[in-house]
Amino acid sequence: MGDSIQEITSVSWFGRIKRAVGGIVFGLLLIVLMVIGLFWNEGRAVQTARSLAEGSGAVISVGADSIDAGNDGKLVHVTGAVTASGGLADPDFGISAQGLRLSRSTEMYQWKEEQKSETTKKLGGGEETVTTYSYSKVWDDSQINSSEFKKPDGHENPPMEIHSKRFQIPDGKLGAFTLDRPVLDLIGGDKEFSLSPDQSATIDAAYTGTKRVNIVDGKIYLGFNTTSPALGDYRIGYELAPLGLVSVVARQAAGGFEPYQTKAGDQLLMVDIGNVLAEKMFADAVSQNTLITWLLRAAGLLLLAIGFALLLSPIGVVLDIIPLLGSVARMGTGIIAFFLAILVGTTTMAIAWFWYRPVLAAGILAAGVIAAAAVYYLGRSRGQAAPLATPSAAT
Repeated sequence: MGDSIQEITSVSWFGRIKRAVGGIVFGLLLIVLMVIGLFWNEGRAVQTARSLAEGSGAVISVGADSIDAGNDGKLVHVTGAVTASGGLADPDFGISAQGLRLSRSTEMYQWKEEQKSETTKKLGGGEETVTTYSYSKVWDDSQINSSEFKKPDGHENPPMEIHSKRFQIPDGKLGAFTLDRPVLDLIGGDKEFSLSPDQSATIDAAYTGTKRVNIVDGKIYLGFNTTSPALGDYRIGYELAPLGLVSVVARQAAGGFEPYQTKAGDQLLMVDIGNVLAEKMFADAVSQNTLITWLLRAAGLLLLAIGFALLLSPIGVVLDIIPLLGSVARMGTGIIAFFLAILVGTTTMAIAWFWYRPVLAAGILAAGVIAAAAVYYLGRSRGQAAPLATPSAAT
């Protein structure tokens, strides 16, 4: 089937039981780690929320044109245009530009191995796996180690000699303020920087390799045939983060910015493109914290389910002596693992709430008890009123 090979492996029933028992240890470790992780995530979310609330109440907006030394050590919000004393250049190809950051992305045409496995269970509990290894040439931005292929012969990749690289101004200015790397690294807005065919001569003069230089679709193509790439050809593109308006929330220090240490525990250093109000920057940070919290919760619950599934996996393997019984058992243990993950995960998060937010948790619990009591007494009073209403209805 094209450029591919197949490998067939078999595992006996006893071998599978031994592997499943080994999985129990990993499952237990995964469960313990996820309980710790879910507990930590709640604490992280609370600390970040408190830090953002503290910062939102302390931040002051100042102008970018002059620096007030009286604000040193304070959390400030500054908006202004970023300027640089020099330009950007990629000396390897003679590319120059004006901006904040020039990023070079490099791809090499090389062999890639893909594998696909199909497993079937045999009567008696054994298992047979057919693995197909297929090979194709692709553009990839990192070196693929062909020596680790199942079939390296005929699929050897040349060494990748040109790599992706980033060229950034060492420092800049935001009005009277100095911008150093921690702030510059947070400024995004990178856009495609397209090259023109008339730059071919400059690029060819700077390039020290032996491949032919071409400009195709705004990118550098190193190779002799742009329509039929050969092994080891390169495709190189650029992105540029332009100079422009940015907004910064940080601690003012010696004419520049540095992270602001909150009493709650987090360090605040926020950067947005454009003229963004401090209120919006903090609101966006709060939303981001909420999103990260829920993503980590979901990931933790999923890994908990996997841990419990590994813990229960020997049941399905033992019953695989008759494959149908094993499949039914795995369906049941999967459901049990899911419910155990929900139970343990939500309990962990609830305990964390009481640990990190005792006042809020107690308030919510009290509100829940009051609401439940109100529903109970309301239902009881209606139940007592119903028999009294029956005789009058009969009259």
